Amino acid sequence: MEKQEFYSAFRVVFLGIGLFVPGALLQNAPPFAVWVLPSLVRVGPADVPGTQSTASLYAARGDCQAVQIVIQGPAGGLSNVRVSASDLAGPGGYVIPSAHITLYRELFVQVRESSPNWNGANQPLGSGWYADPLVPFTDPDTGADLNGAAIDAEPFSVQAGANAAIWADVFVDRGAAAGEYTGSFIVAADQGSVTVPLALNVWNFELPATPSLKSSFAFWTPVPDSALAELIRHRLMPQRVSGCSPSSPAPCPVLPAVEKKLMDSVGLTMTDLHFWSGASGGNCVMGPAPSVAQFQAAAAQHQPGLFLFNYTADEIGNCTNLFPLLRQWALNMHQAGIDNLVVMAPTPELFDDGSGTGRSAVDIWVVLPKMYDAAAGQIARVLQKGDSVWSYNSLVQDSYSPKWEIDFDPLDYRLQAGFLSESLHLTGLLYWRVDRWSANPWTEVNNEGVFSSGNYPGEAMLVYPGAQVGISGVAPSMRLKYLRDGEQDYEYVEILKSIGQGDWALQTIHNIAADWSHWTRDPAALESVRRKLGSQIDAYYTQLPAIVSVSPSAAAGATQTLNVVVSDTAGYANLAGVNVLVGPTVDGTGACWIYYDATGGTLSLATDRGDAWNQIAAGSSGTLQNSQCTLQGAGSSAAGSGNRMTLSLNLSLQPVFAGQQKIYVRVQNQQGKVTGYQAMGTWTVPGAP
Repeated sequence: MEKQEFYSAFRVVFLGIGLFVPGALLQNAPPFAVWVLPSLVRVGPADVPGTQSTASLYAARGDCQAVQIVIQGPAGGLSNVRVSASDLAGPGGYVIPSAHITLYRELFVQVRESSPNWNGANQPLGSGWYADPLVPFTDPDTGADLNGAAIDAEPFSVQAGANAAIWADVFVDRGAAAGEYTGSFIVAADQGSVTVPLALNVWNFELPATPSLKSSFAFWTPVPDSALAELIRHRLMPQRVSGCSPSSPAPCPVLPAVEKKLMDSVGLTMTDLHFWSGASGGNCVMGPAPSVAQFQAAAAQHQPGLFLFNYTADEIGNCTNLFPLLRQWALNMHQAGIDNLVVMAPTPELFDDGSGTGRSAVDIWVVLPKMYDAAAGQIARVLQKGDSVWSYNSLVQDSYSPKWEIDFDPLDYRLQAGFLSESLHLTGLLYWRVDRWSANPWTEVNNEGVFSSGNYPGEAMLVYPGAQVGISGVAPSMRLKYLRDGEQDYEYVEILKSIGQGDWALQTIHNIAADWSHWTRDPAALESVRRKLGSQIDAYYTQLPAIVSVSPSAAAGATQTLNVVVSDTAGYANLAGVNVLVGPTVDGTGACWIYYDATGGTLSLATDRGDAWNQIAAGSSGTLQNSQCTLQGAGSSAAGSGNRMTLSLNLSLQPVFAGQQKIYVRVQNQQGKVTGYQAMGTWTVPGAP
């Protein structure tokens, strides 16, 4: 898709005061300029108005897609400006509520001096004013409107000829029906109002709630739980849940209750154990290895279910004297079930931890783009061994790869987190710090002379302190949003891998994200590829058979006729078979596990061990029985009409199943596409268990 075609997707017409009538545009001209920009195009403080006036988004369920609304002050300016969003009306009366549209006002910060420019393929954009801090309209934890803080999102004023921008995150809830949704943004001021239409196309698939791309992003200052939650909401994991900085000596207080809260509320998935060796950069000195018991004791303090790793050392590739001691760290760690993370390129001296198993001393190698390129052969070796390779970013250390300073293009963030990670088989992302705030972080993002003689605007500062905007946690930057969107891009490829189309997906993204030197600078090209991937997944799942219902959905008694309704878009005759499993879990062992063969019209019941099947014809006088249930052929049947088929099962459950059991259903069509087992109801069985 060409850039102009991409932008035209955001174009229709302004809807001003009153209704739009095609021949009456001049009479109903909007009272001030409002236009739409895609998320990857930043507006300047005085850019001329654009022509796109309708927001058009494509998203999966569980996906968050963003758009920007830009407002320019007319002669005399604007006062008391407020922005709101309507509900989104979709197919079958389904509504995505306006509460799922999160609004922020973008602020501009001044980059006084450009980031270092090495005159290569990826150069900074130079000094000037950049949109980056995001002021939330509502509290991210409570949903309450924010007002009265030092920096308010609204109401606001816009001077004549100046631009104000609104960032809008549109989250598609996981129960949303697939199809077209419509709504609007309303920009109201004392001088009038403008309505901006919003069109959302929801694909028929869902992004996982748990990010596939692992990550570790560090807070160095003590922050409340809500700050950690804000990071996780952007699909990025805090390095640890504590008030310790990465360089603090162990032990670091573990907060298991906070971990549990974050796991349940926003999806925390991993944490660092915080046994820091002290070795980093030019400091080739490492403390003694903690014992196996120390690692085990530390691991036991954390919540079950978290992926545990230890960030042991940083940039020690030249510290060959440390390799024997690092192997001892790794050996003890591995015996305690912990993965070892080290920032360095793979080296053969560390391809064995000394256990004799062939396991590397480093489980997670974390590399800069230039480190990756210098060790491409060794990276291929460790990937083949089963090690993980992550990428990270800091400062401006080469002339070609993506950079995370404010004065680089938004694509730098998004591609590294998304399609470049997929192309290069990277499975994680690390950033050394997110909260390196100046004395006035909302206005001062420069750091001339801190890291070197140059300026690295925004380095180690992906969030802004929340107190100034009236929240307890932190407010995001636009750069944090770009990383989140890259994480979501990564999921599209992972889903295609899971349905057997991974090679096609990797070939498709190769055109825009081949490696650290070859990646697009065109946001339209990225969006075109994302939509191509999404449409491919949508087509796959739209062709899937579906489970419509089970009745009764809350069965009771020893005997029931279960009616299971399933469907297929190609018609009921395209259905191959249906599994119904009654039991406490989706396990064929010790269950009432039935298969209906739609082609042959037969019913099968698994044995107690779930490793063999007995068969009868549906509607026959035969009976199948195991220790959990009895299936009668008489009273069991299947009938279809249109796209739907109803399978009726005459079932009796044995007293061994006394209590409440779950009813799971799985359906497969003739093309081999399956739904997976889905819990569709319960069955309460009388009698003593």
